[in-house]
Amino acid sequence: MTPATQLAEGLRLLEIDLPATTQTRLLDYLAVLEKWNRVYQLTALRDTTLAVSHHLLDSLAVLPFVQSPDLLDVGSGGGMPGIPLAIACPELRVLLLDSNSKKAAFLRQAIIELGLTNIAVHCGRVEKFQPTARFTAIIARAFSSLADLVTLSRHLRHTEGRWLAMKGVWPANEIANLPADVAVRAAHALHVPGVDGERHLLVIGNSET
Repeated sequence: MTPATQLAEGLRLLEIDLPATTQTRLLDYLAVLEKWNRVYQLTALRDTTLAVSHHLLDSLAVLPFVQSPDLLDVGSGGGMPGIPLAIACPELRVLLLDSNSKKAAFLRQAIIELGLTNIAVHCGRVEKFQPTARFTAIIARAFSSLADLVTLSRHLRHTEGRWLAMKGVWPANEIANLPADVAVRAAHALHVPGVDGERHLLVIGNSET
């Protein structure tokens, strides 16, 4: 199965409808990622036949739950999930944040090569980032614990904003250790085509008073 066919079939199973031109841009991103991965070691995935499922589809599985005009991707690394989401949703304003200067350099290069106009990059630690405006949604894929995510980035969240935490197995202990003023407002089990194991998206917001 070609990457294009794998992507199209995966999107069908996820019930996500994207134009052919958008699917091509997503595959272009994979090509850029693979090219620069040799230099910057952006991802631990070595089997390129899994790139569509583990990079694109795993990122896009959360697309139906991204309902904000802006998105901060904390610890973006090689650009996931921020870049696939930005490609799939051009009206979404995305900021990719990573403290690793080499990864941030790649992210900027990828934006240039792909001609993406709705993405920006900031290189620095999340707890030291001081933007001019707060974000209505903060997403993280494999970024530390839920408590750390909330604690380190709470100054970046709009008052009524949400955290979107992408996790594997159900993180019961992490949920139990969340700060008292926030809570899991929704949880979604994700079934990503071609990806074995559990996947969950936790939507975290203000606790009920």
